[in-house]
Amino acid sequence: MKPGAAVRACAARIIAEVLRGDSLDRALESHLSALPDRDQPLCREICFGTIRQYPRLNALLSQLLQKPLRAKDRDVQALALSGLYQLTAMRIPAHAAVSATVDAATVLKKRQLSGLLNAVLRRFQREEEALVSVLSNAEAAAHPHWLWDALGRHWPEHREQIASANNSHPPMTLRVNLSRVDRDSYQQQLADAGITAHPGQLSSAALTLEQAVDVVLLPGFADGLCSVQDEAAQLAAQLLAPQPGERILDACAAPGGKSCHILERQPSALSLTAMDISEERLRRVQENLDRLKLSATLVTGDGRQPSPALIKSGPFDAMLLDVPCSATGVIRRHPDVKLLRRVEDAASFAVQQHAILDGLWPLLAVGGRLLYVTCSILPEENSQVVGEFIARHSNAQEKTLSLPGAQPCAQGLQLLPDISGSDGLYFAMLHKQG
Repeated sequence: MKPGAAVRACAARIIAEVLRGDSLDRALESHLSALPDRDQPLCREICFGTIRQYPRLNALLSQLLQKPLRAKDRDVQALALSGLYQLTAMRIPAHAAVSATVDAATVLKKRQLSGLLNAVLRRFQREEEALVSVLSNAEAAAHPHWLWDALGRHWPEHREQIASANNSHPPMTLRVNLSRVDRDSYQQQLADAGITAHPGQLSSAALTLEQAVDVVLLPGFADGLCSVQDEAAQLAAQLLAPQPGERILDACAAPGGKSCHILERQPSALSLTAMDISEERLRRVQENLDRLKLSATLVTGDGRQPSPALIKSGPFDAMLLDVPCSATGVIRRHPDVKLLRRVEDAASFAVQQHAILDGLWPLLAVGGRLLYVTCSILPEENSQVVGEFIARHSNAQEKTLSLPGAQPCAQGLQLLPDISGSDGLYFAMLHKQG
């Protein structure tokens, strides 16, 4: 058995779970711990890379197979896809990648298919140029056709940029806790620890690392000097601009990064209620609050049907609604979006988004503000939802936001995924008139 076969077999199990419809995060949590710590980074790279490139790799694999593999051999399909990823995108010598991938079939108890797997990978090496030449534009860009077409409709001038960002490794960005330390001082602490970082362009608290590191290596992380958060996500608290004495609701709070950032900006001078539909997810919020030594009222609830207790606790001076969405703006962090989302999902999410807005709007005080946020780049979840909400509510008025580099929409602003910058988030601010 060649070294590395166990790593490929573990990666295949994880990828197969995603092919069956599970999320990559859950699949990793279920299987990755079976490997020694030293092998886990390679396994993660194979899994993330294969899923990130899945539309392209699967189109290549379809050409290489005379007939599709059976559903019970989904793990072998995953193994073949991961082998193609290693051959096209990793610096592993080709002979080693093929040998270890073929041997992994035996680890999966699918030795009878190892010959087929070897033939597929060897043929790809011989015929790569011809196989690649017949890929569609969407397949060549490693995007499902529905999403490639949507990018062409909504962002034709930016489609290539978005696709490149979606296919890239996301940067690791920190949010400096400005209530404890200023950004320049913390950047120097990083430099003293041998970690190079540069200031963000959009958030006053952002530092982006030149190379990702384990959080245990970040100076003062355990004591709350910084958190890991994309720069676009940091803008939510910055745009909401919490003021002393305000009562604020973060309505879709888990895992708590935005709630904590709001409190860092006004650590002892406001009252924050963090709500989420899941008690388990709220535990993540509490863990983040504890690490940062912050406090908030945690409420389990659904914004579509606010509980009597939440209604009684209102009205709120400000609300943050980071609503459920297609996550098409954060594909580089969640590449399984390419497999798990369908063309009709945006419309389904829009129904939820309308219901959350309608459910919580009565809890906003007259004169209050509501920041609507998604991590989607599809207008049907963003400007279309906000525009239709304003049309239904005569007391809702859009407030103009200013954000360098953002794309203006019919309502609100859209940040597009940037290969060397932020994720793709949408923001719109609503003001409640008397």
